[in-house]
Amino acid sequence: MVTRSELKQALIDLGVEKAMTLEVHSSLSSFGELEGGAMTLINTLKELVTPQGSIFMPALRLSRELELTDEDKKLGITVKIKKLPHNAPHTAMGIVADTFRSLPDTLTGQDTISTSGWGKHAEQALEGGLDYAIHNGGKALLFGVDIYKLTAMHYVEPITPEDINRQFEPSEEINRIYPPEQWMIEAGHPPVKAWYTIQKMAYQKGLIKQTLIGSCKVMFFDIRDVVSLYEHELKTDPYGLWGMKKAEA
Repeated sequence: MVTRSELKQALIDLGVEKAMTLEVHSSLSSFGELEGGAMTLINTLKELVTPQGSIFMPALRLSRELELTDEDKKLGITVKIKKLPHNAPHTAMGIVADTFRSLPDTLTGQDTISTSGWGKHAEQALEGGLDYAIHNGGKALLFGVDIYKLTAMHYVEPITPEDINRQFEPSEEINRIYPPEQWMIEAGHPPVKAWYTIQKMAYQKGLIKQTLIGSCKVMFFDIRDVVSLYEHELKTDPYGLWGMKKAEA
């Protein structure tokens, strides 16, 4: 079992400190067993950053990926996720984020795609999601998950060429079966998992600090530094990044 004191000391050694702004993503099970569970992780982070800092966690009201039927596969569906009501107690974000969202001193948006915030700049979760954390020196803490859980990465994706996005949009037939106001559907996958390319680049540049807390691998880095790598690749070579060819005019 990872004790509360072991967790706290490991986070101090990693660089978590007073008045820091954090974007946190976590898999509680990755610890094996953590004394006190989700609330220990939440309270330890609050104790370290203090109310002079801020903590942001995802509050996406989405189910986990649902099993595809044979008909789904024939339609070309590769990901099927149900949108949940704003007060859904359990989501794909995990028990730590769901618990954080439920606390009385946490501010959370009501939309399906929302962010939860606590601390000095908690209201920014309602006004701009992760914008504040990205542009004001925020740090990412990933407990037992990798860059594919880093919500901040999505904030630079509007510059992705439209022909890349169109290749994976659901068809009108799919949208009739799975109305977009109720479902999130993907049809197809890019040949390359581009975010892992960005993660590898970040490691090579020494941007990511890593440690083990029990059996949990923890990644700690400046959000803007890593997201900027993605932004640069999207601007300079988006097709190469995703292993795709530019559509012919």
